[in-house]
Amino acid sequence: MADYLHREDAPLTELQWEKLDEVVVATAKQHLVGRQFIPVFGPFGVGLQTIQHDVFDGTDQTCVNMTGDCDEAPLGTGQREYKRLPILHKDFQIHWRDIESSAQVGVPFDCSLAAAASFFVASTEDDMIFNGRPDLDIDGLLTVANRQTLSKGDWAEAGAIFADVVGASEKLGKAGFYGPYALVLSPKLYALSNRVYANTGVLEIEQVEKIADAGVYRSSQLGDDKALLISTGSQNMDLAISQDLTTAYLDTEKMNHVFRVMEILTLRIKRPGAICTFE
Repeated sequence: MADYLHREDAPLTELQWEKLDEVVVATAKQHLVGRQFIPVFGPFGVGLQTIQHDVFDGTDQTCVNMTGDCDEAPLGTGQREYKRLPILHKDFQIHWRDIESSAQVGVPFDCSLAAAASFFVASTEDDMIFNGRPDLDIDGLLTVANRQTLSKGDWAEAGAIFADVVGASEKLGKAGFYGPYALVLSPKLYALSNRVYANTGVLEIEQVEKIADAGVYRSSQLGDDKALLISTGSQNMDLAISQDLTTAYLDTEKMNHVFRVMEILTLRIKRPGAICTFE
C-alpha cells in the first residue's frame, strides 16, 4: 500500500513526529463535542470513498410466544443510500529555520500551528455533525428530516430549561427512544443552565443532568439559541470513519515545510426520531 501520508519525506525526527501527533490528537479531543456521545464505526481505510447509510424501519414490538411464529414486521433497512466520505483537512506550514533551530541548538519543537490546524478540523467536524453539509448530501442532527421537535419556552426564566428537557425526554420515550439521553446546548443556553434552580440551592444543570444521563454538552456550532436532546446508541446514529485524525507531510514551498491535518468521515443518522430539537 502506498504511503499516502509521506511522513518519511518530512525533515522531522521520530520524537518530533510523536510530539506533533500528541498535540494534534489532544487538541481535537479537547474541542470535539459530537464524538463524546456518538459511537464511532471504523476506521476502515482511506480507500473506501462511500459507505451504505441505512434508515431503519419495521415494528418496534418484540414477539413473545411459544412457537416462534410472529406476524410483526421485522426490523430492517427501509431505505438504503450510499454516502460519500469527505476529507476534512487543514494545512499548516513550519518554517525551515524553526526545524533547524530545534536540531542544532535544542530549541523546543513548536507544534502550535499543528494545534491550530487540529482545532479547525475539529470545529469543521462538529459543524458537519450538527448542521450537516447539504453540498455533500450529509444531514446534520439539527437539520435531518423526520426528527422530533419541541417548542421551547422562555429559557431566560428559571426552571424553563429543565421543564423543556423533561418534555423532550417524554416525547422521545413515547416514540420508543428510551435513552440514555445526551443534551447539547449553545454556549448561551449552557450559561443560562448554570443558575440556581428555584429555591433549592441546586444549579438547574444539575437537575437537567438527571434526565440527560449521557451528558450535557455545549457547542458553538449551535449558534445562540439552539439545543437538542438525543437518544444515544449505534442503533440510532454513528460516525463512520475511513481515516481518523492524522497528519501528513505535503511538500516544501520556498524552503518551508507544509503539513496537513486530516480525517475522512461522515455522519449516519439511522433513526431520525431519536433526535428532538428545541425550536
